[in-house]
Amino acid sequence: MKNIVIFASGGGSNAEKIINYFANSPLARVVLVLSNNTNAGVLEKAKAHEIPTLTFTKEELNNGWVLRHLAAFNPHLIVLAGFLQKFPSEIIAAYPHKVINIHPALLPKYGGKGMYGIHVHRAVLENNEAESGITIHYVDENYDEGNIIFQQSIALQGCTTTEDVAAKVLTLEHEHFPKVIEQLINETM
Repeated sequence: MKNIVIFASGGGSNAEKIINYFANSPLARVVLVLSNNTNAGVLEKAKAHEIPTLTFTKEELNNGWVLRHLAAFNPHLIVLAGFLQKFPSEIIAAYPHKVINIHPALLPKYGGKGMYGIHVHRAVLENNEAESGITIHYVDENYDEGNIIFQQSIALQGCTTTEDVAAKVLTLEHEHFPKVIEQLINETM
């Protein structure tokens, strides 16, 4: 049984999809959810599934405190699911090729610092893109520049608001993120 650890900053819809996907899996399970936001909805979702949670400050993320706590959970894969802080190089180095992120656009377009959530969808809409999508990638020291694991596009016909774009992209996230995680775990067992 492999351990999955999730970092999230917000509501946690992707985290919950991952938790549910692996709830009865003989392959892996979510063992910990961490957040930099004490009011994040993801914390309640994790508690509802009896998964331990841990909150931390930016300082604790960067001074080794989070890294020390991670070790106790022996993560096989660390999943960033709507985590909005820059991930520390010390954690990336401690878990090489075991930290992944989902981005709500087709990288390398619409990536980098400040490009998250509704900001991405607004930029896609303002540039009259015909499609958007998701990118699941390894995390490195730079925002959204790690090696791409998976991409899926979706046509934006009929999308007139950022919320329309967000809804279409979120359906892709929910459909593909758990499956890609399962595939990665299968490949590295």
